[in-house]
Amino acid sequence: MALAGSLVLAAVAVPASVAAAPATGRGHTADPQDAALDFDSAAYTTITVTVDGRPMSVRWYKEICYVADPVTAAARQPGGPGGGTTTIPNTACGYQSMNVFVPESAFGDQRTPIYVAVNNSGWKASYIRASVTAGTSYSSSTSTVGAALKAGYVFADVANRSRGLAGADGSAPGKAPAAVVDAKAAVRYLRLNDAAMPGSAERIVVNGTSGGGALVSILGASGNSAEYTPYLAAIGAAGIDAKGRSTLRDDVFAVNAYCPITDLGNADSAYEWLYSVLATRDATGSNPSPEDATAIAARFTAYEKSLGLRNPDGSRLTAATMLDTIEKEVVRSAETYLRADPAHTIPPLGGTFEITSGAPGTAPTTKSYVNDWIDADPATGTVRSVDMAKYLAFVATQAKLKTTPAFDAVGVHGNTTSGTETDLFGPPTRTYLNYTEYGWNHNDVAGDGSGIDDTGLTWKQYTAKKSTTVDDQVHLINPMDFIGTSADTAPNWYVRHGTRDRDTAFTVSVNLDRALAADPQVRNLNYQLAWNQPHAGDYDVPEAMAWIADTVRKAGNPLASRPRG
Repeated sequence: MALAGSLVLAAVAVPASVAAAPATGRGHTADPQDAALDFDSAAYTTITVTVDGRPMSVRWYKEICYVADPVTAAARQPGGPGGGTTTIPNTACGYQSMNVFVPESAFGDQRTPIYVAVNNSGWKASYIRASVTAGTSYSSSTSTVGAALKAGYVFADVANRSRGLAGADGSAPGKAPAAVVDAKAAVRYLRLNDAAMPGSAERIVVNGTSGGGALVSILGASGNSAEYTPYLAAIGAAGIDAKGRSTLRDDVFAVNAYCPITDLGNADSAYEWLYSVLATRDATGSNPSPEDATAIAARFTAYEKSLGLRNPDGSRLTAATMLDTIEKEVVRSAETYLRADPAHTIPPLGGTFEITSGAPGTAPTTKSYVNDWIDADPATGTVRSVDMAKYLAFVATQAKLKTTPAFDAVGVHGNTTSGTETDLFGPPTRTYLNYTEYGWNHNDVAGDGSGIDDTGLTWKQYTAKKSTTVDDQVHLINPMDFIGTSADTAPNWYVRHGTRDRDTAFTVSVNLDRALAADPQVRNLNYQLAWNQPHAGDYDVPEAMAWIADTVRKAGNPLASRPRG
């Protein structure tokens, strides 16, 4: 059963030798548990890149292992070209390390933000990558890398374990909450070595898209929760002493989350409700399992009511008001877009949207879609009306709707090939475990260890057992369970979800926004459905980076009131 509540850890002193460590040397930590995690400020390679046409020197601290006891990965990992495998060179710590890039303007700057990129997609494990490469040219208007370097921010690529990771021992060591635990461990490494590293660990900005958007959301929501301490201790994360007590913080300053695939335990019901309430599945020929869709959608009303959320005008956010709420967000998105630039237009009713899309590495294609759903007045920059039934059908024509269930389909009705997130859950010795009540109760794959057919227990009976861990796993990756609790939720949030994004229900990001708005710890919340954007991120680099710069400026000097620990 899930542990009750989220506990705030008292801020404790960083060991004196860490606090006093010179920026040009190693941390020399007093705690022997952390000694292996000292940052070596001399261990870098200088590379040259070009940003906006100007050369820039960058110090590259390569593949820093941010835990003392990393999990050894298999040399061959699934997910290669054509669904094959990929060989990784760093089996010792390739999924628990970070590349740190310091632009020349930040060489001696301990005040500048640390921009942390997590590169997960679909909650998949993320092997270490280098977003900054020698000789590459970047534009600060289209590249977060270029914009961060130009602004003088330290840029960090953080790898982490998650689903799909193959361990050297044949296990699956990326099961939830591994990705969150690793992200917290990376933050703790930066805090441990704050005095020795360029940049300020009090100004950590985390950015992620899709599964990465979900990861930075739970990281930002669950700061310093004691529920993660045993998991952190198991991998030798910084700031866990010999008695298993936390001596460091893992809260972050700001979150940039794009299309977060989050609240997985309720994502199926949210998805089916959204695309069933106005018969979108039927209208678009995407309803292969109507009985399942109806049954799963029926669970949404009670869940939404249980959240107790409100809209900005004070009205209650329920299933009965959700469509109207989404419509208002779409209108706000369109009007924001129209008013941002006189050149911005929305096709008139009967006109066409020309939409270009394409997977990375493939030639883009442009398709035309008739606008039968939004009536905008370009002269005033306002929206006259939105037909929600036709809008949702428009969204569903951009990309075919997901299966039913959308996120926990493996094992349901004999499905063993689905790519849904079912394999994020269960023990590391098992390929997957259904993590929703519907998925569990409708699993009929004999011998997979999941469902009534193999255990003889319903979901409620199974999760009532003290030995059960799958409900803990669901809880520990869900920001909705930590926002508004005693966990130290990040004070600054920038959340975007494209108006053409069918990968998760709009209800998920709306709920995240409303929950954050009700949390008194959140001081700066910038949420929007991004006009005419699909399931993607970092499409608004100037806007997002301007928000970061303004947020950092208003926060003041991080060294003036830096918390200890």
